[in-house]
Order: sequence, then C-alpha cells, then structure tokens
Amino acid sequence: MGSPVGALGVVTLLLIAWAISADRGRPPWRIILGGVGLQIALAALLLKTPGVVDLFNTIASLINDAISSVDQGTLFVWGQSLGDPGNGFVFAIHAMAIVIFFASLVSVLYHLGVMQRLIAALAWVLRRSLGVTGAEALAMAANVFVGQTEAPLCVKPYIERMTRSQLMTLMVGGFATIAGSVLAAYVGMLGGTDEAARELFIRHLLTASLMSAPAAFVVAKIIIPETEEPFDEVVCMSAIERPHVNALDAAAGGATDGMKLALNIVAMIIAFVSIVALVNMPLGWLGRTLDPDLEDGLGLQNLSIETMLGAAFTPLAWAMGIEWRDCAAVGSLMGQKRVVDDL
Repeated sequence: MGSPVGALGVVTLLLIAWAISADRGRPPWRIILGGVGLQIALAALLLKTPGVVDLFNTIASLINDAISSVDQGTLFVWGQSLGDPGNGFVFAIHAMAIVIFFASLVSVLYHLGVMQRLIAALAWVLRRSLGVTGAEALAMAANVFVGQTEAPLCVKPYIERMTRSQLMTLMVGGFATIAGSVLAAYVGMLGGTDEAARELFIRHLLTASLMSAPAAFVVAKIIIPETEEPFDEVVCMSAIERPHVNALDAAAGGATDGMKLALNIVAMIIAFVSIVALVNMPLGWLGRTLDPDLEDGLGLQNLSIETMLGAAFTPLAWAMGIEWRDCAAVGSLMGQKRVVDDL
C-alpha cells in the first residue's frame, strides 16, 4: 500500500465530511489545506526527520519508564500473583492502575505549570497555521494531553460565547484525540511487558494524537462551517485558576479523579461488551438458520455485529491505506467505535 491509496483515503474522508456538511457551499479552504498540510508536516517531522526522531524516541522511552513504575504500585496493592503483569495482563488491575497514575501525574504537571506551556505551544502552532480562534486552538491542544472532560475547562469562561461552529470543533476535538491517561492504558494493554513493543506503541499513539488535532479542525469546520462572527480573544493559560494548593494535593486530587475515570471505563466496557454479546445471540442464530438455505452458502454461520461492521467499513479501511488482509478487522473496529459512540 503506497501513498496513492493513503491520498485516496484522505480525499474520501473529506468528501464524506462535505456530504454531511450543514453548508456545502462554504468549504473552509484555508483550514482544509492548512490542516492536511500540517498533518503531513507533523508526520515527516516526527517519523522521518533526524534529530527530531531521536528526541521523540527519548520522550517515548521516558513515558515507558513512567508506565513501568506503575508496576510497583500494583504489586504493593495486589501482590505478586495479581500485580505482576508477567503473570498475565488483567485489565481491571493493570490498565486501570495506569489510568490512575497518569491522571495523578498530569495533575501534578498542571499544578507546576508544565502542561500549560505544552498546551500553549501547540495552540500557537494550530492558530498560526490554520487561522482559527484562540479559544478553539487552546481547547484542541488541551485535548491532545488531557481528556475530553478536562479540556473544555481550559476555555470554560468562553464557552457560552462560542458559535455553533466553535462548539462543534470543541466536541470533535475530544473524540479525535486520546487522553494521556487512556493512551498510557492502551500502551500497557498492547505492549504488555515487552519494553520495545511499548515504546513502539507510544510513538505511534503520540504521533496519531498530535496529527488528530489539525484533522479534527478540518472535519469540524467542513461539517459546520463558520457562518457567524466568532469572538477571538487571547486566552492565557497562566490565568486559569489552579484547583490545588501544592503538588502533593495535586497528586492526591489527580489520583481521585483517575479512580473515577477508571471505574467509569470498567463500567462502560462491561456494559457495552455485554450488550454487543446479547445482540450477537439472535444474529448468530439467524445466520446459522439462513446459511444452509442459501445457494452455496454465504458464510453466515458466524454472523455478528463485528462481521457486519467489518464488511461495511472494509472499503474505507482499504482507502485509508490498511493492508487488505487487515481491512476486515480494522473495519470492524471502526464500525464498533461508531456504534458504541452513539450508544
């Protein structure tokens, strides 16, 4: 799969966004060209540029070291049999421990002013390259590092004055990016105890999250173009009130918030996986009943939501540059995410 197929995927996704646009006569060309160009530049910078690649690998290694430190906490609480990921990755123990730890760490970094500087730097890049407003750029940049719930708090005083297009951008940015704590949980799930594999997934997920920021602007502005007069004020991160009195209080508060998030993730996973399994029961029965009656059969014995969504989204997965042998699996994941988001 070469670049022509990937380019086809970009065009396909842009056309889908334009097809459902609220005003197809107002394509935001500057944001479209700037957003796609910024994604290409970020990919080239983070994946191909000497020096920057080494720096990015170092950052991935540091994040991996931070994830590895979570093992000490899980061992202390759960003991060797449950706490050691080498004995088997238990989602409710290991992934949720990572969520709690990173929520606490981000809270400390926010209290120390580190997160504000990172968010402000990315917001400046987005604003200058895409010509978007300060509040939009700041909220989008925050979504790259924190969760969909926390990011809008950075622009809370301005939300009531946002236009419909700006609110659309705020919401799409939350769905497009990955919160730092959840990103770390993905790394723990996918990489397991293999240090090299974890660093690889960190690099890929970080790159994807950064590239998703301009992509979210492009999609949001195509679907809901700006037809009003948006306010555009300089939003200063340092002026936002810090909720904690010191670093220790920030760590404790972040851990508490992380626990709430972790429990919410566990509850949602249990509920939605169970609902999908329940729906699959009659689908499986229907497939086994119909397949023998059809000429030559259609392979419906294993009919399920996953197989149906995989078939529906396989062409889109191929257009995005996925290897054909993986298109059905990737299409299924895309479809499941689409349905679960609606639930």
